[in-house]
Amino acid sequence: MNKEDLITYVSKTVSLTKKEAEQSINAAFEGISEALKRGEGAAFVGFGSFAVHSRKARTGRNPRTGESIKIAASKAAKFRPGKNLKKL
Repeated sequence: MNKEDLITYVSKTVSLTKKEAEQSINAAFEGISEALKRGEGAAFVGFGSFAVHSRKARTGRNPRTGESIKIAASKAAKFRPGKNLKKL
């Protein structure tokens, strides 16, 4: 399922126009993104939670040349499925 499929599903399920469903989904994604940007998590009981995970700086290797390279510390979003989603 991609975003367009989700919009179609929501519009049919909740009796919204596709435009209204798209605005709702975009607002939800934006809200989750803003929470992660602030370093907060976003939890949805039964579905799962999104959290910011910090990655330490490390030394990697260029697969073509075998040369060692430094990889900077970074932050990434992680998703942990909830109990109900795991059952499915």
